[in-house]
Amino acid sequence: MNLDPPLQLRVFDLNCWAIRYMSKLRQERIGLIGDMLSQEGFDLALLQEVWSERDYCELKQKLVACYPHSHYFKSGVIGSGLCVFSRYPILDTFLYQYSLNGYPYMLQHGDWFCGKAVGLLVMKIRGILFHVYVTHLHAEYCREKDAYLPHRVVQAWELAQFIQHTSKGADVVLLGGDLNMHPKDVGIRLLRGWTGLRDAFADTEHFEGCEDGCTLVPANCFTSKEELQPFPLGIRIDYILYKGLSHFVKCDNLVTTTGTAPGKSIPYSDHEAVIATLCVKRRGEAEGARIRTVEPELVDVVNEARTEVRVGLHAAERQRYSNGRMAILALLLLLLQALMGLSSLAGWDSQHPFPKFSFSLLALLATVVLLVSTALYIFHTIEVKMLQGTEEQMRLALQALQDQLGSM
Repeated sequence: MNLDPPLQLRVFDLNCWAIRYMSKLRQERIGLIGDMLSQEGFDLALLQEVWSERDYCELKQKLVACYPHSHYFKSGVIGSGLCVFSRYPILDTFLYQYSLNGYPYMLQHGDWFCGKAVGLLVMKIRGILFHVYVTHLHAEYCREKDAYLPHRVVQAWELAQFIQHTSKGADVVLLGGDLNMHPKDVGIRLLRGWTGLRDAFADTEHFEGCEDGCTLVPANCFTSKEELQPFPLGIRIDYILYKGLSHFVKCDNLVTTTGTAPGKSIPYSDHEAVIATLCVKRRGEAEGARIRTVEPELVDVVNEARTEVRVGLHAAERQRYSNGRMAILALLLLLLQALMGLSSLAGWDSQHPFPKFSFSLLALLATVVLLVSTALYIFHTIEVKMLQGTEEQMRLALQALQDQLGSM
């Protein structure tokens, strides 16, 4: 008979929206987040969009008494923005950067420069081995014409595969972060279906906060009211997901922040925080560990995700073709100008020679076009290879799922 008392774990998750020189009242809000974390004394705080390492160091200094263990995940040009504060020792960490993450020439969005990734922390709490994951997927800038949907589906697939392959020795798996996907989107259904992760909002016994658990709401003074116009209640894109392997896990209580910080006129971020109280206890011998079964719906989800990847693949191939053609035309123009220059040196000048300034300007323009087109051709070639690889993985996964279903 198991007499060990259940473990109560309070988990905090927040997209901090802390972009230097761009996010409004960033330093003041980082201070408020630090004050709140120190007062509440959570067991684990999973933060995203802490883009400045200086902000992380300030939080670390302020929280060292309550959270003696922390880690900042570095990747990309400006960093992943992921960091974790914990009351319990962190035994090991690992970072996996997603293979696709938007486009470098989409400067107004900037996701490519962030190096979106998933961070893994290995922790042992009261003898229970936790694998904790924190992540931030590519943003959705336009739901009607979402050019980044194939990339986000690839990220969801890679996240699911990463969790599946790295969590086999864990007792409890926990994922928190800004997934930038609505609960019914193909990416979140693929992630949950493939890994078996449960949604804290859907499973909680008691919920307090924004209606439908939304974490991006029109009432927040930092959110874009125009973007949220189709969603009067807001959208839920921040999640705490979990599953127990050798242990049983349930969500006793889930809370989202609402409105401004206590005693202040501003909220902590443009996102609402998600706070889950998880109850973890060892399974009885009769219960045993749950054996993963294949659901027929998972085949449909993987098929749907594979279709989105194919759409992205065709778009990437068209972009690669256009850039390759442009590079060839620029190269031909440079060769033509070189021939004209050689003919001039040989004394074969025409009656009306081409003006030297215009000639040089055209050569410079052709060189710039050649360099840019070649760089984009290489980038989209890499994109094509990554999409092809993911599509092949999904094809093999579908075949394996269908074989398992056929043998049941």
